[in-house]
Amino acid sequence: MKNIILSLILAFAFIGCNSKSDESKNVEAKLVVGKSLADFKVNDQNEKPQTIAPGTKIVFFSFSKKVGHLCNKFLEKKPADFLAQNNAVYVADVSPAPSLIKKLFILPDLKDLKFPILLINNDRLSAEYSKNMNKESIVVVILDNDKIVKIENLKDTASLDKLFKK
Repeated sequence: MKNIILSLILAFAFIGCNSKSDESKNVEAKLVVGKSLADFKVNDQNEKPQTIAPGTKIVFFSFSKKVGHLCNKFLEKKPADFLAQNNAVYVADVSPAPSLIKKLFILPDLKDLKFPILLINNDRLSAEYSKNMNKESIVVVILDNDKIVKIENLKDTASLDKLFKK
């Protein structure tokens, strides 16, 4: 009996207790044209609280591991101040990853990056910001006076690069 209990504890420790409730399905979408991102508050990869600064024009989101890797590779090729120079913010949703994997691998790797990443690390927040979004694309939100004026889904980093050259 002790072996069974110990096995279950170890299994939950390595797999993670990531039970998504139905509550996350019944949320209001936050990325909607006309809405504001003024109340968006998360930590960056260095665990410092961040918001979307006034004057930000572009916020791009990755809601999947694949898209996150694309965005990271795109930004790794840019100067460290690229986002600030372009009045842009990058937001990555890391909430789907098991907590142990996040603590041991994802967060330490993100801390080594030269550019800032705001992290969604909460299932409810993830549900609110990803609702009705294409999670397999780079979701780009265009802001004007802190209000969402346009939402685009980009398939690749070439499209993202083109967006910044406008």
